[in-house]
Amino acid sequence: MDGTMNQATKFCQSCGAQIPAAAVICTSCGCQTGQMKAESPNIVIQNTNVNSNTNVNGFAGGKPKNKWVAFCLCLFLGFAGAHKFYEGKIGTGILYLFTGGLLCIGWLIDCIILLFKPNPYYV
Repeated sequence: MDGTMNQATKFCQSCGAQIPAAAVICTSCGCQTGQMKAESPNIVIQNTNVNSNTNVNGFAGGKPKNKWVAFCLCLFLGFAGAHKFYEGKIGTGILYLFTGGLLCIGWLIDCIILLFKPNPYYV
């Protein structure tokens, strides 16, 4: 005799086959015969969020610049990078100064971009 005869058994509600009492799914037909016992996981949330707002000047992006001043500088002196110096972008201003506004392509693009910026814009 094998050792399975000493185990408690029950009958499947769907097919009537004899299955172990602890079985949740019938080994003959595959139907569920009892409730599955689900253990709820232990979830520990330790949220130590220390984000703080460090915006002290009231502006989202930096120093406010007037759109029309920058546009006029770009339109008349854009090849020399005057609008870039006005925005405080010294490196780009020097690049525009030595390349003629990036061969006038950068100057044209900057003129178009400045037209679509809000007034004032922040740099």
